[in-house]
Amino acid sequence: MSKRTLVVGNWKMNPATLDEAKVIVRKTRQAASELAHTDVVVCPPFVFISSFNTSTEAPHMYLGVQSVSPYTQEGPHTGEVGVHMLRDLKVEYVITGHSEERSRGVSDEEVSKSVSAIVHEGMMAIVCVGERQRDDAGTYLETLTQQIRSSLAGIEAKHAKNLVIAYEPIWAIGATEAMNPEQVCEMSIFVKKICADIFGPEIALKIKVLYGGAVNAENASSIITIGKVDGLLVGRESVHIDGFVELLRAVDVI
Repeated sequence: MSKRTLVVGNWKMNPATLDEAKVIVRKTRQAASELAHTDVVVCPPFVFISSFNTSTEAPHMYLGVQSVSPYTQEGPHTGEVGVHMLRDLKVEYVITGHSEERSRGVSDEEVSKSVSAIVHEGMMAIVCVGERQRDDAGTYLETLTQQIRSSLAGIEAKHAKNLVIAYEPIWAIGATEAMNPEQVCEMSIFVKKICADIFGPEIALKIKVLYGGAVNAENASSIITIGKVDGLLVGRESVHIDGFVELLRAVDVI
């Protein structure tokens, strides 16, 4: 079986209405049904999730969410959504540790608790990591290493099959240009190395590494082919549906 590319659309707090959300998901579903080598994950805001009929999705289109609570039991957690609540909604992927969450004070420890909850429910955890800035001394690599190790703390090797690592350098999120593909390749190898140190080389090779940060239809192909990543985490472009469809088609012919 050929290796499939994974493209995750993180809608963030978009769009404004349910009708707009339905248009985006309908057009994404249509595009996904035509893809031969690509899996697509749609991560809308929580308020739109129950309106999606996952039984009619394309064969390689999956429903995801943008975050989840580290709490695993019902209780006095106002505003929180637990991973155990998502099963009946057919959610299969969960983003955790996004830089926007981390900037609001979510710690590596909380991320690791969320990752543990996700994988124990049998869902796929998309674990976001990335440095805030680069420096000539390379200390950002130490920062990234610690972030990955701490975010995956306590995860057993048997659950590694439920992990996806999304490398998103914070300085590239929302920027006008993505990291150049050669640098993406270096960082993809580095992330795999850290995963190999944690789980062993054989297991690490099976963990998908995605790139995110200013991804669009024009640069998606080179990021994957030259950057040697397994897919993309797409933010703003995933709700600009015409551009997202173009991106999916560009990726699928690689």
